[in-house]
Order: sequence, then structure tokens, then C-alpha cells
Amino acid sequence: MAKLKTAPTDQSVVKFLNSIIDQQKQHDCYMLLAMMKEITGVEPKMWGNCTVGFGSYYCRYESGEEGDRFLTGFSPRKQNLTIYIMSGLEKQGALLKKLGKHKTSILCLYINSPKDIYLPTLKELISGLVKLLQKRYYQ
Repeated sequence: MAKLKTAPTDQSVVKFLNSIIDQQKQHDCYMLLAMMKEITGVEPKMWGNCTVGFGSYYCRYESGEEGDRFLTGFSPRKQNLTIYIMSGLEKQGALLKKLGKHKTSILCLYINSPKDIYLPTLKELISGLVKLLQKRYYQ
């Protein structure tokens, strides 16, 4: 079986976030950090060298890849902030319409800045999907 490429590390989340040169992006990341910590109730960990993840669950994909994944997380990218919604966004059309300016892929929500979106909707979206994963993998 193939292992997943992104795994938790011992790298410091605070050190990583403090290394972000763009002060606004750094501030935005600390806001996401606080929100996700409140939603999940767990301390963040670095996954790979540029992703902050919260919680974990074990999964096995049809491709044969398997391993631990984080419940939710984010990564400050050059173009945007990537928010990982590991349970998927395909059935979240109603909430996404209320969210504001964003783009999506299967598991990712891309925003330029939290200023472009309605934060209570983001919190509702992440909370609901984290609860779905917790129910699926923790019971």
C-alpha cells in the first residue's frame, strides 16, 4: 500500500506562521488558526512544511494510498489562502453561495483574504464538515 505524502511533523506552527513575510497574510493565518482551534478543540500541527492541520483520522483511498489525514487545515500560498475541507465541498452549494469571493476544488477552498468572505459562514462550513468526519471516523 502506498503511504500518503503529507504527514505530521515536529516543526513549530508558530515559527512557521511567524516566518510569513506578508504581515496581512500572517494576520489572516493567525485568525484561521484561532477559528480552527476553536472548531476542532485540538492543537494545530504542521503537516509537511507548509500546511497547518488540526486533528487526524486514518483513511484508505481506492487508489491504495492510506494513512493519517488532518480534519481541517490551511496553507498560506503565494496566490491565496488554501483552506482544506477534507470531507469535501461538493454538497455545500448553499453555504458556498453565502460565503463571498472564493474558488473551490474537491477538498480545497481558496480565498484571497478573510476580508473577502463572510466569516460566520466559513465557520459554519468548517464546523459542519469537521463534525461529519468526526462522526464517520471517531464512532
